[in-house]
Amino acid sequence: QVQLEESGGGWVQAGGSLRLSCVASGRTGTDYAMGWFRRAPGKERLFVAAINDSGTTIVDSVRGRFTISRDVAKKTVYLQMNNLKIEDTAVYYCAADTSGLGGPYQWTYWGQGTQVTVSS
Repeated sequence: QVQLEESGGGWVQAGGSLRLSCVASGRTGTDYAMGWFRRAPGKERLFVAAINDSGTTIVDSVRGRFTISRDVAKKTVYLQMNNLKIEDTAVYYCAADTSGLGGPYQWTYWGQGTQVTVSS
């Protein structure tokens, strides 16, 4: 019932910035959460950040450099990435939880991912 599409990935030198976007379409309801995950080469997918009506959550490894935000009217979530490091290189995925239940997230819907490559 929900489709997600990421955009904004690309190549950037260490210390540079990128802004990722993810647009949700379909029947999301009025109380939903959206989040970002990433999968580095040869590693498993890991949680990065999430946002809902109550606030935001972000992992320590990117805190102070990455910011998650959203435009509710446009059903779009953003990940502003500043001071990028080589270890940030990964495929970035957005996800959605439309349960509206609160508590642990239920990431039911996923985008196809967008590549972010950071070099020296």
